[in-house]
Amino acid sequence: MSPTAQEVAEDLTDLQPPTLGRKLFAEALGTFVLVLGGVGTAVLAGSRVGALGVALAFGLTLLFLVYAIGPISGCHVNPAVTVGQLLLGRVNIVVAVGYWVAQIVGGLIGGAVIYAIAKNLPSYDRAKDGLGANGWGEHSPSKLVLGDVTTNGYGLAAAITVEVILTALLVFVVLASTDQLSDVPLAGLSIGLTLTVIHLISIPVDNTSVNPARSLAVAFYQDGAPAQLWVFIVFPLIGGALGALVYALMFGRSRNVLS
Repeated sequence: MSPTAQEVAEDLTDLQPPTLGRKLFAEALGTFVLVLGGVGTAVLAGSRVGALGVALAFGLTLLFLVYAIGPISGCHVNPAVTVGQLLLGRVNIVVAVGYWVAQIVGGLIGGAVIYAIAKNLPSYDRAKDGLGANGWGEHSPSKLVLGDVTTNGYGLAAAITVEVILTALLVFVVLASTDQLSDVPLAGLSIGLTLTVIHLISIPVDNTSVNPARSLAVAFYQDGAPAQLWVFIVFPLIGGALGALVYALMFGRSRNVLS
């Protein structure tokens, strides 16, 4: 039996691309889940799973998000990734701004939820334990306190270096893995594993940002973190632009990417 005109119309409706509102909701939800999965693991279970566990939490969370919301919004969940997509013409400035707002809002909600959970533990001390914020020098995870002697961790130069290079790597892998030349169904795996490796490299340096929304989400709960926040906004965005440039040079084009 041939399909009726109504059935055909319904099928065509189902094939319509997601609306901007659905995309923004997906980005907000995805960023919320990324912050909850990654930073939440660091804050609530970091002492149990260690740096490897936190790295895997970030990577695995991004991995399943690529498959869950990628068909809707492209699963940027990171302002630096959106910068790369914008520079290559995948999204226009209106959509990019909407994505940035959605990502920041989703991240802030994620940070608030993590704090609400953490403060229910009687031994949790916000001033002492923080909330997984990024930092360098006296706020670097590699800071050492031996008796009355305090040795700062990695400095500003190290934080800038890892944020630019590793964000560029992440954005490059996102763009390359979703290019039509690549095996797109495996994109989530390659992107998630890349984020895991990035965290393994840089958690000891500055607690790993490579994502301004992740940094904004928890900075205001940790003493000293807001003053250093600019580094984790500016340099991941520069890294995102660098990653897009490397992709464009290597693949020889700026289009034909799923987003």
